[in-house]
Amino acid sequence: MSDDRPQWFAPKRYGYGSGPPISWQGWLLTLAYAAIVVSVAVAVRHEPLKLVAIVIPLTVAFLTICARTTRGGWRWRWGGED
Repeated sequence: MSDDRPQWFAPKRYGYGSGPPISWQGWLLTLAYAAIVVSVAVAVRHEPLKLVAIVIPLTVAFLTICARTTRGGWRWRWGGED
């Protein structure tokens, strides 16, 4: 199976999901996500439902991109070489 997807994140050594970014695109995505969430939180700090309504879709989009751009994809890992 050829894995020609972009590789922006390293897989976690133990558990499920992505580890740290391994490319500039991964770092840019992570920093942009953090900046947007902080900006939204400041802008709607007195409206918690609006904050949740905005942050949840952003988080789902961020995690979807992380899952698709993690080297080897998301799967459970037990700490072996991957």
